[in-house]
Parts: sequence; C-alpha cells; structure tokens
Amino acid sequence: MEEIFGRQQSILIANVNVDGNVADIYVNDDGTIGGIGDGIRWEHREDADLIIDGNGALALPGMVNTHAHAAMSLLRGYADDMILQDWLSQKIWPLEAHLTPDDVYWGTKLACLEMVRTGTVAFNDMYFMMEEAARAVGEAGIRATLCYGFIDLFSPEKREAECKATEKLIHHIRSLNNSRIKASVGPHAIYTVSPEGLKWCAEFAAQEKIGIHIHLSETEKEVTDCLTAHGKRPAAHLEDCGILTSQTVAAHCCWLDEAECTLLGKYGVSASHNPSSNMKLATNRAMPYHWLAAAGANPCLGTDGCASNNNLDMFKEAKTAALLQKFFWNNPTLLPAPDALRMAGNNGAKALGLPTGKLAVGLPADIILVRTDISCNTPLHNAASNLIYSCSGAAVETTICNGQVLMLDGIVPDEEKILTGAAKAARSLVGRAQSS
Repeated sequence: MEEIFGRQQSILIANVNVDGNVADIYVNDDGTIGGIGDGIRWEHREDADLIIDGNGALALPGMVNTHAHAAMSLLRGYADDMILQDWLSQKIWPLEAHLTPDDVYWGTKLACLEMVRTGTVAFNDMYFMMEEAARAVGEAGIRATLCYGFIDLFSPEKREAECKATEKLIHHIRSLNNSRIKASVGPHAIYTVSPEGLKWCAEFAAQEKIGIHIHLSETEKEVTDCLTAHGKRPAAHLEDCGILTSQTVAAHCCWLDEAECTLLGKYGVSASHNPSSNMKLATNRAMPYHWLAAAGANPCLGTDGCASNNNLDMFKEAKTAALLQKFFWNNPTLLPAPDALRMAGNNGAKALGLPTGKLAVGLPADIILVRTDISCNTPLHNAASNLIYSCSGAAVETTICNGQVLMLDGIVPDEEKILTGAAKAARSLVGRAQSS
C-alpha cells in the first residue's frame, strides 16, 4: 500500500457526493482535476493508476488554516488556563528560548500529520527556524506559506538582524523550488515591531511580490496602547506603515471597530478568525465577521498554535466560529454553515493566493473525502450543516493534495514514526527548560 502515497498518479475517485450530486472525480497524473460528474468512471476505469471507492463520501476542497504556529504542537497542554500575559511570560517564552531546529522540525511534522488527518491541505505559518519547518512540510506533502516571526522590539540593531533573517528565509524557500511551499513576510505585531520595522516589511514584501502575515488587534490593550503611542487605532497605524494589502493576512482582528473593518475591506485584507484561541485566552471580543464581510474584506479561519487551541482541527474551528459569532453578536443568523465552510476552504485559499479552495476541472486536486456512513452524518438532511455543526476532522477518511494521496481510508504512512519523534522532542525540550 505504501507505493500509492505521496506520488503523482492518475486517480479515479468513484461514487462521491459533490455539491449534493452523486459524481466521480478524475485526477490527472499532473495533479490537476481532469473531470467531475456522473459516469466519469466509465471513461477512466481502464487508465487510472489508482481507483478509490468513495462509498458515498462527501467530496470537498481541502481545508486551509490561515494562522498557525505549527511547531508549537510540541507545547500542546504544557500551559493552560492562565492569564494571557502570565501564560506568555511565565511559560511559553521561557520554553521557546530552548527551542532547537530539531524541535521545530518534529513539531511541524506532528502538526502536518494532524492537519492531514483532519482534512487540512494548506496552512499559513509564523515561527522561528523556519528552514526546518519547510523541510517538514516538504516531507508531509501539504501546502504551506511560511514566514519568519519578525520581532525587533524597537531596537535598530535587532531590526537589522530580523531583516537579514527574513531575507535568508525567503532565499531558502525559493531555492527549494517546491510549488507547495511559499514564503511571506511576518512582522509579529505592532507591539513587538517598530514603525520602521513594519515599513521595511511592507517594502520588502512588495519588492519580492509576496504576502504579509501579522497579528492584529488581538487584545483591547493592543488598541489602547496604540492610541496612546500613535494617536490612532492599530489598523490605521498599519495603513500608515504600508502593511495593509490584498496579500496581507491579519490574524485575530478581535478588537476592530467598524471603521477599521471598512479600512481592511478597502485594501482587500484577509482577516483570520481564531475563535478557539481567543475564547481560551479570554480576549473578550469576537472578530466582527459581519462588518468585515460587508466591507469587502476576506474573512477566513485559523487555529492559532497548539499551545493555545489545543488542536489543529479546522472542522472544530469552523463550528466554534459559527457558534461564537452567533453568541457574541446576539444574532443566530450570523455566519450560517455554508459561509463557515467557505471561510475554512475557499476564503482561506484566496487569503494565501492558492488556485484551490474549490473542486473544478483544471484546478489542482486538493480533495478530502468525509465519510457519510457514520453517526455524525446520519441523517444527512443538509451536508453543510452536518459538516459544520456535527462533524469533526475525525470524519475525514482520505486527504489528497496536489493530486498526491496523503491519507487513504484513515491510513497515513510513517504516522508511528512521527508520533514517536515528536514525543521525544517535546520531552527533551521541557527537560532542558526545567533544568536551566
């Protein structure tokens, strides 16, 4: 069975549900979708290298996680139920000070395994030692947009080092010549990056024609501090620094006001909603999805890192997003299931500039199959409703990215090896931190 994984081949996926219709899907050996419809199997049953019996499964475009810190999977459960600042200063930052490249590799391997298992085919990541993250992504077979977390702490000397680290990562990722792995520029946030640093990031991203990944208005304190320091709210400050573009992904966006949402819409910014992390760390406000969508911004979905979520399951995240929007804004009609599903798929693909996010002939085959012969999908009155409100990523049985099979019938190659390596790396990391 090993020979079917992670290689380009023609694939016939027979008997699946596509947008409410029984259909077959044919994947060309170049990784693109060659045909979708009733009876495709009769055209290709003789020439397909691999035939997958969908058994009535729901065929969907793979999920896209637009904000993560993948290597933090090693910190899952390490520090929970704490005040945000205490959580960072007492637990997370001291542990991260002991990270090694090997930790980032194994943490990212573990994250990619979890994403493949739960139907995510692409993610947007910000962390450190990202050359090792790129190595893990290359082996995993999924897509990623990777950036170095640029933090200059308002120091000219530190800023110069961060600029060099960013340039080095961009050069490295391009040298890989892997179409699944892209680079972006990652100014961490307005409270960790100087205006000069933000302007450099904006100019460098424009020069290199790549995206920007930043945290925005996660907490109320970020807003009040920005008003004190700059006399304006965070989104306006980012506009002044050139950070707001159609290729910018702004994570969290909890404390935006309506005028800021209009500003993000003006530039076509993608706003990544991270409801589980925001609720767990009590940021006390839900991203204003309705204002952002009305303004023409691109609301999408992210999990944040496993230290604060504590999983990377985009099905669970989509449900949490839909429920939180209804609850916080006191409107049960807000973020209905079809819209939440689009946030997790098509909107995420748009945020990362990917030609995926939907199933159509000619597009890359990023396809997941969700079982229907299980309790969470019985009865199946409304597929979108079941997918958002009933299912978790555990319902995903097959994951295909760029035409390559990464999971088939719940089997992922090398899973045991990845779990063993990640667990060992996590124990070693905590041991080093506790003995220092």
